[in-house]
Amino acid sequence: MSDTILVDRDGGIVTVVLNRPEKLNALTKPMWQRLGEVFRDLSADDSVRCIVLRGAGTKSFAPGNDIAEFENERSNVEQARAYGRIMHGTIDSIADCRHPVVAMIHGICVGGGLEIAGLADIRICGESSRFGVPIKNLGLVMAYGELRALIDLAGRAAALEILLEGRIFGAAEAKEKGLVTRVVADDKVEEEALAAAGRIAEGAPLVARWHKQFARRLADPRPLSEEEYDEGFACFGTRDFEIGYQAFLAKEKPGFTGS
Repeated sequence: MSDTILVDRDGGIVTVVLNRPEKLNALTKPMWQRLGEVFRDLSADDSVRCIVLRGAGTKSFAPGNDIAEFENERSNVEQARAYGRIMHGTIDSIADCRHPVVAMIHGICVGGGLEIAGLADIRICGESSRFGVPIKNLGLVMAYGELRALIDLAGRAAALEILLEGRIFGAAEAKEKGLVTRVVADDKVEEEALAAAGRIAEGAPLVARWHKQFARRLADPRPLSEEEYDEGFACFGTRDFEIGYQAFLAKEKPGFTGS
């Protein structure tokens, strides 16, 4: 099943592809498992500058889990619990990834597909993209490990609206709800997502990782420790800071090293 999650690298930009186009990239248990492994490996790789996450083709990012798999893999509480451990481990691996993640969203982005895309830092979709979580029609609940990200994006009221109604809605409403950060013409999705990844990759990678870390920490209501507060000044001791300000003064493009 390794070919259902593809990894392509171009310099510091890594593209991860949900590769099951014949099923609109519907997710299976092995895909969830492999996706988590990929993100854990990429997060540990200091040479990565940005990760682009997409579905194969332009019809769909992902419509959620493959329902045909349920009879053998999620037909009772015990199976669902084991499946959930894999799903939630993968969700955590994407959410905790140190590097910036850009979701390139073509077409359908529903259910588990929306859960995955929603974990990205920047989410760019096409004007005809469709969103929603119609799991009420399957008698399924969105468990705690999955619901957290939806509430973080859309807020409690909108998250409940999405889950209770189970509507499929368009890109404009998705942006209004905070599910996506940018809506572009359908034929510009790939161009815009890769351009965003390029801009990220040109920046200082340590700074990008710190910004992700700081934003995550500020979502925690606990007061910052003195050590955490001081970490906000650690960048001034990096080589990349010297490279950055010296390049600015010289009116040159900086070549950051990640050190």
